[in-house]
Amino acid sequence: MHYYRYSNAEVSCWYKYLLFSYNIVFWLAGVVFLAVGLWAWSEKGVLSDLTKVTRLHGVDPVVLVLIVGVVMFTLGFAGCVGALRENICLLKFFCGAIVLIFFLELAVAMLAFLFQDWVRDRFREFFEINIKSYRDDIDLQNLIDSLQKANQCCGAYGPEDWDLNVYFNCSGESYSREKCGVPFSCCVPDPAQKVVNTQCGYDVRTMTKNKWDESIFTKGCIPALEGWLPRNIYIVAGIFIAISLLQIFGIFLARTLISDIEAVKAGHHF
Repeated sequence: MHYYRYSNAEVSCWYKYLLFSYNIVFWLAGVVFLAVGLWAWSEKGVLSDLTKVTRLHGVDPVVLVLIVGVVMFTLGFAGCVGALRENICLLKFFCGAIVLIFFLELAVAMLAFLFQDWVRDRFREFFEINIKSYRDDIDLQNLIDSLQKANQCCGAYGPEDWDLNVYFNCSGESYSREKCGVPFSCCVPDPAQKVVNTQCGYDVRTMTKNKWDESIFTKGCIPALEGWLPRNIYIVAGIFIAISLLQIFGIFLARTLISDIEAVKAGHHF
């Protein structure tokens, strides 16, 4: 790897340090994500026994945090060093990676719009797999609970989906106290209660279905999310546009700095 230093002022210091500042935010965010992910794994004992990662049949949210952290850390590091040392290889890597991520986001958005039924089926499978593993991982449990509370939903398409979990299953020979119940995050909150009643879902599904809505949410999370998106389409679109503009701005800075460096390098050959 070669570094180029130039005595002339043809490489714009403005673009150089603006790109450095842009990437230092990415790098610091990546460090935070990695620190949080590794701390969560250490709390669960995964760092002392990495085989625990393969024992979980659902998705460990910490893995997603670590992946985001690694990507942001790598891109931020490449962008920072590439800008400070005027290294074309690192700058091209940073620029190419941002372009790839940008087009992947566009492709995912277009495919999600064009193949809504397929996306709905994949999300149902994802939700059902993680319902089965609900008690296997505390982070997964918190993720599902947050999703159900925020959207006032229960299960993928309804409370019966909790039969997929061995602890909540109504049939069979389970001796679990949660048998034929639902997690507390499915319960309709009582404004009079200041402390969360984690046992509010016990035995709920032993009652007749017409009484369920008195105690728990009966709408599934997939229909709830499908209803949430149209109501908040402008917020979602605004976030997507803001992220896209930030990426385009980073690509512009990187390409401009690369052009300046290449122009200076070409000038030194004459």
